[in-house]
Formats: sequence, structure tokens, C-alpha cells
Amino acid sequence: MKVFVTGANGFVGSYIVDQLLKDGHEVFASSRTGDLSAFNSNKSYRFIQADFTDPYALHDAFEFVQPDVVVHSGAMSKPDDCELNQTDAFDINVFGTVQLLLNAETCKAFFIHLSTDFIFNGEKGMYNEEDTPDPVSYYGKTKRDAEEAVMEYKYGWAIVRTCFVYGKPFYGRDSFTTMIGKKLKNNEPFKVVNDQERTPTHAADLARGIASIINKRAEGIYNLAGKDVLTPYEMAIATAQYLNITEHQLSPVTRNEFKEIAVRPLKSGLNIQKAMHDLDYAPMSFEEGLKEALDM
Repeated sequence: MKVFVTGANGFVGSYIVDQLLKDGHEVFASSRTGDLSAFNSNKSYRFIQADFTDPYALHDAFEFVQPDVVVHSGAMSKPDDCELNQTDAFDINVFGTVQLLLNAETCKAFFIHLSTDFIFNGEKGMYNEEDTPDPVSYYGKTKRDAEEAVMEYKYGWAIVRTCFVYGKPFYGRDSFTTMIGKKLKNNEPFKVVNDQERTPTHAADLARGIASIINKRAEGIYNLAGKDVLTPYEMAIATAQYLNITEHQLSPVTRNEFKEIAVRPLKSGLNIQKAMHDLDYAPMSFEEGLKEALDM
């Protein structure tokens, strides 16, 4: 199948491209920035530089590709940036999604949208697919609005909600675990929040789950996350233990102590039972994920 992937230069997007190429799909990777060339040797890989908020560029790209499937992983995903630049956040996360849906409609393509646990308020935790979104940040609000637009699409869609994605970067851009690993090795002081519960997700698991949705043509909402419930500080300490670093300057703080512009939900883990049943989704443990992320 021909699969059009947005945000292909991003951390998650690069894993999705890699998995889809392994599965034998013809992948058209797109990004606003130029090709980072990790997959150029693969004959099934094509790169298209296009801004999905630009209707004209997007029209030309879709007219050329005529995709069977669209995987929309591109987004403005840093909550603080979204809070400070709300116009940009809306344009990218909501308007851009609508533009993609309009173009996908012309090809009757199956549409997969990557969303987030931040659409929830964090009061309950371990959210399932039927729980009602109630975002507490502008980032979460834009992702909820984008989800609502996807649900109006008439040619088959899936919404993938994920949580705290980590792993070894394809392009040298650190994830949380690799960033913490560097700070530990350099013995740098670093404050890490210890009152926010998450279900950290290895990027390879997320990509395999998305590939399964494509292969099964599974429609609806799916939580694709890890199976362990951890705070960021617990993840950081687990990273130190894996690296056998006992002397470090990591210090736990609360959300109130660690001042951030955007409010984060305190308990935002995702229940993955539906994905395990429907998609044969079987994520690795965080301990296994650390080995994948940190072993060179």
C-alpha cells in the first residue's frame, strides 16, 4: 500500500516510517524541513517536503501520491510552546489536520491520527477509549479538537492515543531516557517531576501498533502505550540503575515546585486492553525499553 506519513522527520514519525518500510509498504514521508536521509537506500521510500498547513502544497502532494493510507504524526507537541503560541498551535494541530482530512477524502484514504493522553484532565488515570476528554492545557485542547474533526471523516479512520514516548532517536534528537542518560553520565543536576503518573511508550511499540491498525484496517480509537505506570522521576531512577550509576544529582520535585507554563495532568496513563485484544498489541516493559533505548 501507499502510505503518506506526516511529521516523518520527528522522533515518532521516523519510527513509523521505519516500521512501514519493514512491512513492505510504499512510504511517502513528508515534513516541512528537508529529508534527513535515514531511509534513502530503501527503494520503497520517497520524501516529499510539504507543510501540511499549506493547502496548495498539500494538494500537490496528494495529487502526486494518491495514498491508500495517511498516518498523521506531525504536530506541535510541546505543551509550553502551545500555551505561549496558541495561534500556531491551532494552525498546526487543528487546521492542519482538517486540511489533511480534506485531501485524504479525495483519495478515499484510510486516515490514522496520532493523539495524546493530554486530552484528559488527569484526575482518574488509566483512561480507556470511552472516557470523556477534558483537557487542562491548550495543547490538549487542540488535540481534542483534531480528534473531533477526524471522527467526522467518512472513509475509515483510527485515532491513536499514546503517552510519553521514548526510545533511541534515529536522528540524534534525544528522547527523555536518552537525555537523562547523558545527564547522568555527566553528573549534571536535574530536577524531575515525581507526582505525574504516566504509562511510558517505546516508540517501536507505538510504530508496530500503528502498522497493525493498517494491516487489520482497524477503525476507531486505540490506546497504544506502555504497560508500566511510572512517574518521570521513577523513569529517571530506573535509567540510572540500568546504567549502574549510583552517584547522581537527580532530584524529585512536585508539579507545583517544577514550574511549567502549561498544566500537565497528574494521572494520565492509558489502558491498553482494547489494543491488546484487537491488534495483538504487546508492548515491552519499561526495563526492556531502556535496553533498546540506551544500548549502543
